[in-house]
Amino acid sequence: MLRWLIGGGREPQGLAEKSPLQTVGEEQSRNPYTELLVLKAHHDIVRFLVQLDGSRFASAGDDGIVIVWNAQTGEKLLELSGHTQKITAITTFPSLKSCEEKNQLILTASADRTVIVWDCDTGSQVRRLSCFQSTVKCLTVLQRLEVWLSGGNDLCVWNRKLELLCKTSHISDTGISALVEIPNNCVAAAVGKELIIFRLVTPTEGSLEWDIIEVKRLLDHQDNILSLINVNGVSFVTGSHIGELIIWDVLDWTVQAYERNFWDPSPQLDIQQEVKLCQKPNDVSIHTFTCDEENVFAAVGRGLYVYNFQTKRVIACQKTAHDSNVLHITKLPNRQLTSCSEDGSVRIWELREKQQLVAEPAPTGFFNMWGFGRVNKQASQPVKKQQENATSCSLELIGDLIGHSSSVEMFLYFEDHGLVTCSADHLIILWKNGERESALRSLKLFQKLEENGDLYRAA
Repeated sequence: MLRWLIGGGREPQGLAEKSPLQTVGEEQSRNPYTELLVLKAHHDIVRFLVQLDGSRFASAGDDGIVIVWNAQTGEKLLELSGHTQKITAITTFPSLKSCEEKNQLILTASADRTVIVWDCDTGSQVRRLSCFQSTVKCLTVLQRLEVWLSGGNDLCVWNRKLELLCKTSHISDTGISALVEIPNNCVAAAVGKELIIFRLVTPTEGSLEWDIIEVKRLLDHQDNILSLINVNGVSFVTGSHIGELIIWDVLDWTVQAYERNFWDPSPQLDIQQEVKLCQKPNDVSIHTFTCDEENVFAAVGRGLYVYNFQTKRVIACQKTAHDSNVLHITKLPNRQLTSCSEDGSVRIWELREKQQLVAEPAPTGFFNMWGFGRVNKQASQPVKKQQENATSCSLELIGDLIGHSSSVEMFLYFEDHGLVTCSADHLIILWKNGERESALRSLKLFQKLEENGDLYRAA
């Protein structure tokens, strides 16, 4: 299996032996990513990856530059230089059928209080916006309305021509940390502990002006909101620093479900671990989400939790999925999940259903007359409660990708080209499906032989 190819390690061996971290053996038959390409171009922490199309992606980080890569070959296609400080947000603005210009744009925000719009085909700057009073922390494209939003100490709405349509007044010194689109021309913005609903007022016959109005403030969180995601246009989910998960209705913004039991230790954990989990807020912080139609997958501290929408409970968990905080997760096909962590690891998990044991009925008949087999009602209650709270699925580790020597910030999944990871070690790694790459090399070899006529001479 892959070893530390770049150098360094997660932690001293003595500490690793004491960790309750689940491990996988040398033979990882379920892990397809047996080849890798290491890409070197950045000079500081690489924090962001964004997919441009089926074969290209862009990377950005603390060195202030954006690099466009070929996802198959690892070739560096473009280097976009223009920011003077670290990049704080990046997104794409796809080309629209109704738009005369078919070029796709890249939007980047920086700590230098600017936003630059790039043409990702040529690498040229379309425009540089420097009218911001604070650092823009998030960028969101509302493609249906053909506008994009920038969130900092205020919320601004821009059109594709990069004209400012409208903006809010000063919202907060902490600024907007996350934005998500919801129905009826609304967006939800995370501002500290608050979740603010804004509505965009589009031009009408009576008024040609755009406007953005604050509709409601939701104060159900007790600590800062760290993560925010939309779930199939039906619900959206928020997670906080103290482990609160709230599922909201996208239409009336009411609470559909509330969960804060991630810190509850399982029966296998001893008292010392229980105290440790309760005393460290970082162990229960919900850093990021991903979801499918049935579940929301939450990175909680060092662990991974699967929360089911229908049953409204956690159906699977790995309390110590990594040695350090999980920074990013994403769903893969075939009920698989990928996670990366501050410990420098990337791990692949599979969600499996557990076989439910059916309780046997209490015995009746002759022996029951004398008390044999009599069920103690009080003793059965904790068992019943434990069965109700037990998880119905499990997250099984099937692959461990070891290559980075420092914190892995995030990754992308390409169906045809594998995984892409970026790290604080300034590196980007393309993780390739070994069988697929071997088949592609064989195909290219046969094509080359056929072109040269060697294949027919050998036959």
